[in-house]
Amino acid sequence: MGQCRSLFGGIAFFSFAINLLMLASPIYMLQVYDRVLVTGRVETLLLLTGMTVAAMLLMGALDALRSVVMVRMGCWLNSRLGPVLLSNSVSTRLAGDGSGAQPLRDLATLQGFISSQGLTVFFDAPWTPLFLALIWFLHPVLGMFAVGSAIVLLILSVANELMTRTASENASTAQIRANQQAEATIRNAEVVRAMGMMPRLAERWMTTNEAALAAIRRSSEIGAFVTGLSKFIRIFVQSATLGLGAYLVLRGEVSGGAMIASSILLGRALAPVEAAMSTWRNFGTARIAFYRLKARMQAVPPETRRTRLPDPYGVLEMRQVGFTPPGSRSSVLQGITLRLVPGEAVAAIGPSASGKSTLCKLLTGILSPSQGEVRLDGSELQHWDADQLGSHIGYLPQDVELFSGSVRENIARMKDADDEAIVAAAKLAHAHEMIQKLPQGYETQIGDSGTRLSGGQRQRIGLARAVFGDPRVIILDEPNANLDQVGEAALAAAVAELKSQRRTIIIVGHRPSTLAQADKVLLLRDGRIEMFGPREEVLKRLRDAATEVAKAAAMPNVADGPQLGKAPPTVESANDERGAAI
Repeated sequence: MGQCRSLFGGIAFFSFAINLLMLASPIYMLQVYDRVLVTGRVETLLLLTGMTVAAMLLMGALDALRSVVMVRMGCWLNSRLGPVLLSNSVSTRLAGDGSGAQPLRDLATLQGFISSQGLTVFFDAPWTPLFLALIWFLHPVLGMFAVGSAIVLLILSVANELMTRTASENASTAQIRANQQAEATIRNAEVVRAMGMMPRLAERWMTTNEAALAAIRRSSEIGAFVTGLSKFIRIFVQSATLGLGAYLVLRGEVSGGAMIASSILLGRALAPVEAAMSTWRNFGTARIAFYRLKARMQAVPPETRRTRLPDPYGVLEMRQVGFTPPGSRSSVLQGITLRLVPGEAVAAIGPSASGKSTLCKLLTGILSPSQGEVRLDGSELQHWDADQLGSHIGYLPQDVELFSGSVRENIARMKDADDEAIVAAAKLAHAHEMIQKLPQGYETQIGDSGTRLSGGQRQRIGLARAVFGDPRVIILDEPNANLDQVGEAALAAAVAELKSQRRTIIIVGHRPSTLAQADKVLLLRDGRIEMFGPREEVLKRLRDAATEVAKAAAMPNVADGPQLGKAPPTVESANDERGAAI
């Protein structure tokens, strides 16, 4: 906004010229009544008319130019701030914020107001005292009446603001919540339809939406009443000015031209006030959006520009890393220390909620540790430029999200890449043949979030995207969750080839095929490392532990003697305990 000061200065200059040229109409009426009608000179009438037409044409041109400048300024702001707010929304989403694209909607609201005629009110209103002074110059009584009318309308405008501000803010907040609920419902359309959740979700949305509509109704009804009253007052006082002027004409204190000119001047003086009343709701919405954007940008400053570091070799280290989600008191990970080197595949296993996915997000730099540090080739991840770091990391999340566009664009990470690099990534992921079976091959449009593909197809294309660009670190979170036997075989071959290329690989999973490709196994439990080492060594310890649990479950408690009413341990119960141990 600060960079727009020169444009605001230009708009203010145009407004000065426009309001100055507005005086052409009352001056014309004053001269026609007091000069042309008295002298009867037609050439004077023609000259005055020509001058007035020229002034009106210039005023219209300047008004159009002012509107063009405001539209371009709004578009420039959107173009300048859009990418910043999009990046900001991604950052806040990673921190758990659920506002989604609301900042971009707020920016569109601000742009719409700047580009509309509502903004001109703030540049025309300062000239109201000039018109009131000219009316006073014509006659003090007319001036006092005009000033009194302006004060009444100003009081109504302030009252409108005070009475509608809270309702407008509540309406805006409730509308945002309703939109977020609607977006979540649409985004999960399959679950909603399959499990018959639509009636409850619609009812939930209607409750939130009704709160927004109720606040909008209150604000609009108050605004409509005040606006109607102000319109009545403006029309009344403009007509009353004619009546008061006629009375003064009969008394011989002003001329007929002054009577007409004062009515025109009063209408022009009160026009910005009435315009402000009619556009106040839009102004209030834009103001709320502006302050919401300002607070968001202050809360989440842009990322610091980092010096580009040498391309990494791929050594990942975690030193006493702990992570506690914002607003939570319990840690997801505690005291994690490990070292991953190129050419090794590490399988991360453990029960649900043991911190495996959080570990992946910390290793990719998506999350920052609450304690400790994560380093790539000796440099903390926060010291890397985010774009440079991303080009050296391949990440396949547990829930694969693809973007609207072609298979080619998704594999290339939405960049304009060479065909050879795209096909090479697909072949490395063993997805090339699968892609060739699609209707248009690499040019197949996959729809929003890849809705036109099966879960397995999305996962394999996501793997191709992860290995695109020869990243040094590959992190796969449940990569075989949606794969059939053919897909699992392709995944195993891809991991073997990545190992031969000296990539650093970590795989989260539970299936035996995941462990078969691992050189080391990391067992997490309750956010801590329970075991970490070579695969065979860790698996042997797990088998031994399971055997001990099974023996303890099968052995009767001799010391306590037989326990009446207690069934002997069964094979199923022993297996349950063995599974719990693993």
